[in-house]
Amino acid sequence: MVVFFTPHGPVETPRFMPVGTLATVKAVTPAQLKATAAQMVLANTYHLHLQPGEELIAKAGGLHRFMAWEGPMLTDSGGFQVFSLSSLRQIAESGVTFRSPRDGRMIELTPERSIQIQNTLGADVIMAFDECPPYPAPREAVAAATARTYRWLERCITTHARPAEQALFGIVQGGVHLDLRQEAAQRLAALDLPGYAIGGVSVGEPSELIAQIVQATAPLLPARKPRYLMGIGTYREMAQAIAAGIDLFDCVIPTRLARHGSVLVQGERWNIKNAQFREDFAPLDATCSCYTCQTFSRAYLGHLWRTKELLVFTLLSIHNLTELIRFTQEIRQAIFKGTFATEFAHWLLPAQG
Repeated sequence: MVVFFTPHGPVETPRFMPVGTLATVKAVTPAQLKATAAQMVLANTYHLHLQPGEELIAKAGGLHRFMAWEGPMLTDSGGFQVFSLSSLRQIAESGVTFRSPRDGRMIELTPERSIQIQNTLGADVIMAFDECPPYPAPREAVAAATARTYRWLERCITTHARPAEQALFGIVQGGVHLDLRQEAAQRLAALDLPGYAIGGVSVGEPSELIAQIVQATAPLLPARKPRYLMGIGTYREMAQAIAAGIDLFDCVIPTRLARHGSVLVQGERWNIKNAQFREDFAPLDATCSCYTCQTFSRAYLGHLWRTKELLVFTLLSIHNLTELIRFTQEIRQAIFKGTFATEFAHWLLPAQG
C-alpha cells in the first residue's frame, strides 16, 4: 500500500509510528512530534481506561483534542498489556478478568468492552481484542489462543459502532507456528477488513524467527490494505518486513533509549554518556535535519546527561524518533526509484554473529 487515508489525514507507507501510550509520546510535545515527520501516533486502550478513563477523554472532545494531536491516531486494544499480567489475570471465552496494577480493583475486559472504549476514545484506527500467547508456549496453547482471537474478532466486528470513522484492524496470531499463522491470515483476509496486523512477535523469540513469521504471513494479507507489524522498530526488522509487504510499524525503542542516554545514528547505537563525546562538538548526525542535530553538539548533549538536566530526554527523543521515521521514508523513496534491494541490501541480510 502506498498511502493509507484516514479521517485525520494520509499516512504515507512504509512508516514508523511513535508510541504515545498514555496520550503522550514521552518527553516530546505535539509540535516537536510533528517536526519529526511523524504522521500516525499510537495510544493504548488498557492504560487510558485505567487513567484517566475514556469518559473523561470523551468529555475533552476525544483523544485527538485531549492530547492536541491533529494527525491520524491508532489505539491498541489492550490485549498485549492484559496478557502480560500473567499473575494477575484470568482468561475465559467471555474475555479477561484482571486486577488493576494501579489500584487493585478487579476489571473485566472483553472484546465488546475493548471496542466500546476505543469507539469512545475516537482514534482513526482501532485494534481487535486478541489473545497474545507468550514465547515459548505449547503448540496446543498457541492454537487455542489463535482460534479464540478469531472468535473475539467476530465479536469486535459486531460491536464496532463507528465503522465509517474508525478502521478496525484484525490481528494475526499463531506464535512461531507458520501453519497456524498462515491459516489465521487466510481467515482474516476473507473478512475484508480495513487493515490487518501481525501480532505476537517480539515477545522473546529470536529475530530470525520473527523474520520467518513475517515472510510467511504478510504476503497472505491483502496488498491493497495496510499491513501493520506490531511492536517492531529496529532497522533490520523493519527493512526485512517491508520487503515482505509490511506497511506500518510501532515500537517504544526511540524514547526508551533516549531515557537511558542512547541515540540511534545511521543504524548504530551510541551512548551519549561515553567519554569520547565529552569534547566532541559535532552534531549527532550531520545528515540529520532534526532540531537536535541542527542545534546542539554531542558534547552539549553529554553535558546535559551528566548534569541530569531533563532537556536531554527531549533532545535525544526528538533525534531517535526522527531517525526511525527517516529510515522508513528513505525506504519509501528507494521503492519508488526501484533501488530498495540494492540501497538497503545490508539490512535485508540476516544479522552477522
